[in-house]
Amino acid sequence: MCEANAYLIEGDDKNLIMEAVDTIEPDGDNLLICNIFGEQKVVKASIHSLSLVDHKIYLKG
Repeated sequence: MCEANAYLIEGDDKNLIMEAVDTIEPDGDNLLICNIFGEQKVVKASIHSLSLVDHKIYLKG
């Protein structure tokens, strides 16, 4: 499986907001995050960084 987990950076903390992320699409100032289970979240954030080897997506609000 090649899905990644999405984390929201808040200060010094990195909080898991969704597992098994399949797609991220821009939606104005937000991001629409969808996982392989059909769950969706809209987050007011931007992509901070990606660690593809570790399967992690870091977002910053």
